[in-house]
Amino acid sequence: MHNHFNGLKTAGLFGLIWLLLLGLGAVIGSGRYIWLFALIGVATTFYAYWNSDKIAIRAMKAYPVSEAQAPEMYRIVRELSTKAGKPMPQLFISPTAAPNAFATGRNPSHAAVCCTEGILQLLDERELRGVLGHELMHVYNRDILTGSVAAAIAGIITSVAQMAMFFGGGSDEDRPNPLALLGMALLAPFAAMLIQMAITRTREYDADEDGAKLTGDPLALASALRKLETGTRRAPLAPTPQVVNASHMMIANPFRAQDVSRFFATHPPMADRIARLEAMAGGIDRRR
Repeated sequence: MHNHFNGLKTAGLFGLIWLLLLGLGAVIGSGRYIWLFALIGVATTFYAYWNSDKIAIRAMKAYPVSEAQAPEMYRIVRELSTKAGKPMPQLFISPTAAPNAFATGRNPSHAAVCCTEGILQLLDERELRGVLGHELMHVYNRDILTGSVAAAIAGIITSVAQMAMFFGGGSDEDRPNPLALLGMALLAPFAAMLIQMAITRTREYDADEDGAKLTGDPLALASALRKLETGTRRAPLAPTPQVVNASHMMIANPFRAQDVSRFFATHPPMADRIARLEAMAGGIDRRR
């Protein structure tokens, strides 16, 4: 178990978001459609999970690269995936100056790791190794599934809540208390979004910790995060709908501060992440 119990936190947050979905089903139609809400949640999750790699790659306009085109990236990823005993993922580069990286794919056998041109120019080899270790651990920890489930259910909650506000809860005998319906329709999407963001943040902490263990160099990732914090501020991405949907996969929040306030933070504060990595490095040094 991770030192910060992030796996337990994630399980608890998933419980909350499913309760929110089923609670919405209980309010609408006097509870008789709860099974339908659960079925929609499972179907939407499966679709989002199966297509997660295509969505993120397309959003960032990324293209696949060969070993001749990106030898350093290939060398690092091959070394780390071999060390972890996992298959080599496909490698992509996104033609943008905004420094960032992300991993996606259904499982370790169908995975992709993408770096932007900006991050390849910004980081030295040691720092890039730390970032790629972080991204590989997102794949190995099945975080793509976790993020897809959270995003899919949050989207369902928002859509159903909006429909309930416009069309009510069905026939007169099924229609719930108007105040309860209004309250659920207004609060459920907001709560779902907050829970989704909280799930994403806990997975970032785990990827930091596990990636640092994989590389054996927590301070390299800490140094990379410092540079990324400055680099994303200087070259932010425009918050288009496609990029917003993919932003939770990225190692650093890609938007300007004023845009983050609109979409809420999908990542933990950089200062907290760096502090944890530095504390981890101290623990590794003491054990040597």
